[in-house]
Amino acid sequence: MKPNNHLIAPSILSADFGNIYGAVDMINESEADWFHIDVMDGMFVPNISFGFPVMEAVKRRAKKPMDVHLMIEKPERYIERFRDAGAHVITVHYEACPHLHRVIQQIKETGALAGVAINPHTPVTHLVDILEDVDLILVMSVNPGFGGQKFIYNAIPKVTHLKQLLMERNLSPYIEVDGGIGLQNAERVLQAGANVLVAGNAVLGADNPHSVITSLKAIGNGSLKNIPA
Repeated sequence: MKPNNHLIAPSILSADFGNIYGAVDMINESEADWFHIDVMDGMFVPNISFGFPVMEAVKRRAKKPMDVHLMIEKPERYIERFRDAGAHVITVHYEACPHLHRVIQQIKETGALAGVAINPHTPVTHLVDILEDVDLILVMSVNPGFGGQKFIYNAIPKVTHLKQLLMERNLSPYIEVDGGIGLQNAERVLQAGANVLVAGNAVLGADNPHSVITSLKAIGNGSLKNIPA
């Protein structure tokens, strides 16, 4: 089966923060589609990444959309600020949002695309009641909190199951997979039904990141839906 058209979203978490603009410029000049930005609060996940100052710095330089993944508790406190800081897509975790529908609507009210993420242990069936409301579903293929982890292959049948649920309802949000993605597994993930691949170390840790992005894109013919300005 030929993979769906897909997008590549290099993760800034894997960048050299002593040369953040070097990473941003590389992504701008490459065939990548989005910047993936992981925000961690040290509470929802056991790590702290970065917040608004770094996002705003990326925004000033970025020529492509910013896909912001909030691994934080009570994300509703900051939705508007993340949009102002440059987020085109804002994804929150199912596990962090007891009032998920309300938060998804809050994101949409800012004009950003609204996404929901699930951890490796969370069944996709938990999302049935929110599928019609989201623009993107992020399936974590590592436990969130740190870059450089090994891909959890149970994510592949989860993506297949999610794709089936969406097709039964005639829905077509983005299906994004994040964690341990590289040339060794990208095709299987795409064949399962994903159409956005987050790649961190595989791209920004490579000797030739441009070449890795080009190879990831070559697995299928990438296409970009309209997203907010």
